[in-house]
Amino acid sequence: MKTQAGEAAGRWLADQGVRRVRDGWVSNEELDVLLTANQVAHSWAGDVFAEDLDAADQVRLAFGLLDLLDDYWVTCEIRFAHAGAEGPLPPDVLWDGYRQRLEADRDAAAVTYSLWVDWFEDHATSATAFAEVLGNDIDRVVAEPSEAMLRRAGRVLECSGPVRWTVKERTYRTAMGLPALHAAVFRGLLASFHDVYGDLEPTAALALLGRLILPTETQHLAALRHVLAAGHRNHCRSPGAWDDAVRFCS
Repeated sequence: MKTQAGEAAGRWLADQGVRRVRDGWVSNEELDVLLTANQVAHSWAGDVFAEDLDAADQVRLAFGLLDLLDDYWVTCEIRFAHAGAEGPLPPDVLWDGYRQRLEADRDAAAVTYSLWVDWFEDHATSATAFAEVLGNDIDRVVAEPSEAMLRRAGRVLECSGPVRWTVKERTYRTAMGLPALHAAVFRGLLASFHDVYGDLEPTAALALLGRLILPTETQHLAALRHVLAAGHRNHCRSPGAWDDAVRFCS
């Protein structure tokens, strides 16, 4: 995606001898070999954190590569640098990078996947990550909603299944104050049940589900209500419960 950070990253790649061509990327070392964005990310994204720049500028450059390549592996290199010997990365720049891309009116699949499988599934980082990308802001989102902030909130809620219930419950409850976020809260609850590492408290989750304003034909609504009412916490912990609920509700 074209951003100022992405343009800066493109210039940096050019300095490394890598440039975009019509159908992909090429390196000066092998001009006849066409590279994918994923191959470029695997080969060069980690080098950003060896540049003679301060840590904040390294992070900004890495996020520029993410804008340019739109590849999940760039977020892996950011996470590796954060957990590495030179880490942690400056939190204001790190989390602002995530927030900006969650708010942007473009595809954010690489960013939300990174949050889901790397930051949210790891209980050592999930509370901080969730607070930084949404929890700390949810009151302002509800009180002063904008398209960008609603976009960020919706994306975070939908991938928040692995975050511990005690961490995310207040954010879910606050988000209930804005009907525009009800569908995202529902998808967050659904992921909290189905995700391998999903976490919820059935009684509290059922109470939230009952307050959501959703179309009656919303897919999986009745089945989710059924498994929560039966006290099930997670699909993997209750094999067969979901299939039973689907049959019961059909």
